[in-house]
Parts: sequence; structure tokens; C-alpha cells
Amino acid sequence: MKFTFDRDAMIKEISIAQEIITNKSPVSILSNILIIAENNSLTIKATDSTVKFTTVIPVDIQEEGRTTIFCDKFMSILSSLPSGEIEFIQEDIGVTIKPISKKVKFQLKSQASDKFPESGTSDNVPFFELPAKDFKEMIKETIFAVSDDRNRYFMTGVYFIKNDETLTMVATDGRRLSCDNKTGFSIPDFQPAIIPTKILSCILKNAPDEGNIQVAVVDKSIFVKFGNLEFSSVLIEGQFPNYQKVIPENLTMSFMVNKADLDAALKRTTIMVDKKVSRIIFKISSGVLKLISPESDIGTADEEIPCRYDGQDISMALNFTYVTEPLKVIDSENVVFDFNINDVDGDANITKAVIMRSETGGDYIHVIMPMNY
Repeated sequence: MKFTFDRDAMIKEISIAQEIITNKSPVSILSNILIIAENNSLTIKATDSTVKFTTVIPVDIQEEGRTTIFCDKFMSILSSLPSGEIEFIQEDIGVTIKPISKKVKFQLKSQASDKFPESGTSDNVPFFELPAKDFKEMIKETIFAVSDDRNRYFMTGVYFIKNDETLTMVATDGRRLSCDNKTGFSIPDFQPAIIPTKILSCILKNAPDEGNIQVAVVDKSIFVKFGNLEFSSVLIEGQFPNYQKVIPENLTMSFMVNKADLDAALKRTTIMVDKKVSRIIFKISSGVLKLISPESDIGTADEEIPCRYDGQDISMALNFTYVTEPLKVIDSENVVFDFNINDVDGDANITKAVIMRSETGGDYIHVIMPMNY
């Protein structure tokens, strides 16, 4: 096998392959990329056995063939070289990599391509198209809320479901829930799917912000294509919780606060928060939100910022991470917290689920369960 390729174009593709590969042992086939040179194009494949990646780029082929090489070392070689054309020559199990512009060559050992896991094909998969912007937005607004508890594996991915013309993505760790509903999609029905975060992170990082992407949910897999890139992944099996029961209804109270003010105040007051507990106290009174880090061995902090609220004094304790993460994705100048008051013996506090959302409502909500004091 022999072909010539552009160094910068190759680096772009190999960097994505590195995102997929988790096994870094040079003797493992899963640390390798599969390279197929034919018809003046180069197909590159990478997998961790669950998530698969395929890309096709144009190259100048002198001799067709296929092999696998250690991805990390190949990337290190490319990164050390200047921009320009590079020759790739395979003879037996040896691969020679030579830049046209430099008198230097690298030699890598390869492994036979028949040892590389079979990746299947998406040729007959029924894809549908979605706006890339919408799909990426749904991922961004939910992916951070998945559980990291492997005992509840069915909550370690993002739930993807279609009802009529509405697409929904939901993620929860049992203490908070992020949900995005987008409407107006005339696409074929598909079975609800729990999508692993790894493929979603790859899509979020590499998909364009404009145009459409192609998606298919078939049997126990999801496929996503855009440009010359294709990703696929095995879905997470299991029964996702009934998220609709978690979203509170008939919330009669709310306060609104400037997003930038809240973000800045949280950054300051949480400096003194015990990170093992991550508890921050919200005290709300007419026109004022006071953030308090509970006293600990290292000290305490508090800050007052203005808010729009006219009612009795109330308080609640929240995991500050469950507030700061959705703040990053809520796209409005002000943020609204919807809630009901629990009044026991004159002590007004919030102990049941709170909804955090944008000022204008919109497609996205974040549900938070308050903590005990």
C-alpha cells in the first residue's frame, strides 16, 4: 500500500479518532486505527468496541491496500512534522511515513486489518435529517445531568424520544433532571433510546452549527452522519425512569434573577463551600436574593443580589453545581425559579422540586431537588 496525503487534513481526522479510542496499549488492536486506501480515497475507522467512528478523505493513491496502525504514535508523528504532503508506504508489517519536504522518515509496525473489529455498515439504515443546531442544543442542555452511578446504568445516558412532531432529550441523576422539548419535526417514528454520553460528546464537539445532520435509531444502535464523518454507538439497555412524573406541576410561586449577577455571586460564595457537600443556601425576600455558604472549618461567605420577588421570606438549600451547570446553557438575560412553599410552624422553606428556566420559558427546563439544611 502506498499513498500521499496532506498532513493538516489527516491530523483533523486522527484527532477525532483519538477521542474514540480508550485503549492506549500499542499491542491492542483497539488502540489502532483501520486504514483502507482505495479509489483515491482513504477510509479511517476507530472504535472502543461500543462507539465507532468512520471518515473518508481524498488522498493520492499509488497502491491500494489496508492495514492498522497505533493511533497515538501516528498522531505524535504527524504533530512533529510541518504542513505539507506526506508519503505513507506499507511493506509487510512495516509502515514508513516520510514528509516530502524533510529528510526524515518514521517506521511503525502495523497489525493485520482482519484483526480489527467488524464495524458493520450503515448503507441500508433509514436516516432522517435534523437541523444540526437543534440537535447540538438538545445535547448541550442535557448531557451534564446524567448519572455517574454505574449501578443505575440506565441513567448514565441521555434519553431520546419522539412523540408526534416533538423530539425530547432528558437526563437525570435522580437528584436533578434536564429536559429539552423541540417541536415541528416531521420525521419517521423510532423506538425511545438511551444514548451513551461518549457519542453525544463527539457530536457536540465535531458537528457543524449550520445545516443538517443525519440520524438513525435502529434496533440497539444509533448512527449519526455529517460531512465526511460517521459515528455510531450501541445504545444503553434498560428502562429509563418516568421523567414526566418528576417534573412538578402547578407551581404557584417564582422569583427571577439576572443570570450574570447570579453566576458571578455563585462563583464568589462557593469559594467557601465544602465541595464534598456542595450546599449553598438561597434566602429570598422581597427584591433580594441572599446566597450563603454554610459555615465550615474554613469559614463562610454570603452575598446579596437583586431579584424580582414579592412575597414572604423563604429559603432553600441547593447543590450549587445543579445551578451553575444549567446557567451555562440557559439563553436569556434573566433566570426564573418556579416553586411551591412548604410552610411549617411559620418557617417558610422550599423542600420539593424546583424548576429552573429561562425568562421566556422556551423548550428547556432544569428540575432540582432541594437539599436538607
